[in-house]
Amino acid sequence: MKKTSLKVSALALLALAASCGNPGSNGQLVGDQTRMNYKPPQPIGMMYVPSGSFKMGASDEDIRGRNDATIHTVQMVGFYMDATEISNQEYREFTNDVRDSIAHQLLGDFRDLPDGSQQLDWRKPIRWRDPEVQDQLASLYVPAEQSGWGRKEIDASKLVYTYKAFDLAEAVQHPTESRSKFVRQYDVPAYPDTTVWLRQFNYAFNEPIAMQYFWFVGFNRYPVVGVNWKQATAFCNWRTRKWVSAREKGRLYTEHRFRLPTEQEWEWAARGGRNQSPYPWGGPYIINKKGCYLANFKPLRGNYAADGGLYTVPVDKYNANDYGLKNMSGNVSEWTNSAYFGGSYNQMADINPNVGYNSRENDPLYMKRKVVRGGSWRDVSYYLQVSTRDFEFEDTTKAYIGFRCVYTEVNPALSNRRPMR
Repeated sequence: MKKTSLKVSALALLALAASCGNPGSNGQLVGDQTRMNYKPPQPIGMMYVPSGSFKMGASDEDIRGRNDATIHTVQMVGFYMDATEISNQEYREFTNDVRDSIAHQLLGDFRDLPDGSQQLDWRKPIRWRDPEVQDQLASLYVPAEQSGWGRKEIDASKLVYTYKAFDLAEAVQHPTESRSKFVRQYDVPAYPDTTVWLRQFNYAFNEPIAMQYFWFVGFNRYPVVGVNWKQATAFCNWRTRKWVSAREKGRLYTEHRFRLPTEQEWEWAARGGRNQSPYPWGGPYIINKKGCYLANFKPLRGNYAADGGLYTVPVDKYNANDYGLKNMSGNVSEWTNSAYFGGSYNQMADINPNVGYNSRENDPLYMKRKVVRGGSWRDVSYYLQVSTRDFEFEDTTKAYIGFRCVYTEVNPALSNRRPMR
């Protein structure tokens, strides 16, 4: 009797499943019909770098780089990259968000969610000039008597961005352990180090640049500097959260996340499809037929102004390469996501290669040296070559290092399309 009842139940379930399926399928395999239609995202301000292969590394004439960057062929999946370096104006959106987030917390601006939890209520305006509000936000300011200006100002050291990230690479190595073990929390000072302009030169008067470069509107379109690798990574996390939040409200998919480019992605993008050319514009010259320099660097044995810029210049100056990317050589060097060590080219994969890093700083294998690429306003032309490798420690800030973001498009059907203009 029990066996008979079980057979009846199984038949009933089969009939129920058939009746509740896709009404137009007629019992055929038609795939999951519950997902929304997909339209690839196109982040504003980014250019598409198509999939392809290229010969990465230094030419035979580069004696210094011959052992550090040996030539080898790699394949890359297409991705979006910022057309320009991240500017002061763009980075200020990040610091302003961090500032406002802390202010909302101090003011107790929270709203209840349906699940019983709370989140910051960004709809409430912050009345910065209200004396009562200023009293509540007193801990966020440097007192007037300590500012040197005679008026209180925001204490930049209080602007700390806290975020959590899942260490996927580490979790893959330990699949049986709890996922919570691989969630890392990072507390990163958001405000750039404006003192880099004073530390860059000994016995020089650069106070006006240090005091104005980041906040003054005249420098809006100049590349942000004084940002270390950790801050650049935190910016990418903030940008991702901002992007995902907006797309989820519109019931849209989010393919991936914003991040720093790998060393290989950076070189592939910088070449602009010109395989084995020394510069983004081709080469071998750094000056055009009209006698104009093609990038912002240190020409003529130290005549910084000869190329049109005494130090940094706006991020949209100079011509773009064939992928529509500007200042891939010169202006400021750029952080990459890759760790640096000599000879790494001989150990990496040939599809989407990257030298990773252990995300736990107390691990003896953690590598603090991160690859920087592109050369800057203070470098000679050798560092402008797309194959030249250099590094800096992740917690250092310089007046000549900035960054730009990438966004991977993992959609094979579109991976070979032409770059967007």
